[in-house]
Amino acid sequence: MTTPEQRVEELGFTLPSPAKPAGSYLPVVRTGDLLYTSGQVPMIEGKLHQTGKLGVDLGVDEGKAQARICVLNALAALKAELGELSRVRRIVKVVVFVASAPDFTEQPQVANGASDLLAEVFGDQGRHARSAVGVAALPLDAPVEVELIAEVG
Repeated sequence: MTTPEQRVEELGFTLPSPAKPAGSYLPVVRTGDLLYTSGQVPMIEGKLHQTGKLGVDLGVDEGKAQARICVLNALAALKAELGELSRVRRIVKVVVFVASAPDFTEQPQVANGASDLLAEVFGDQGRHARSAVGVAALPLDAPVEVELIAEVG
């Protein structure tokens, strides 16, 4: 059986080392069988991959790519907490924040970058409830930030 980590690699991605918190918070908090990740921005090797706002500096496809990077960082945080991603029973909820121009309304399409990757990695257990929220700005001028809630066993 293919592990989630192997699936990430088959999809052409690399699971990064977990990002260190940039403030006074924990990367993951567990309560019962649920793990909540802190918001993950599209960092690669300690640097923001892209900056700016959707509808001004980036298009939908670029936003989707940034959302995928955020998910990979969230999965790295989950793996650091669990030891292996096969302990994830289900991705329960995903919240995607999209730094947007005032007239940009395609936040759900940007969020599909995150949702589609989770479904590809975990199959039906990766399908989840979701919110896609447009915001004026995100930390470090990140274009996208993603939080996950995962049920674990």
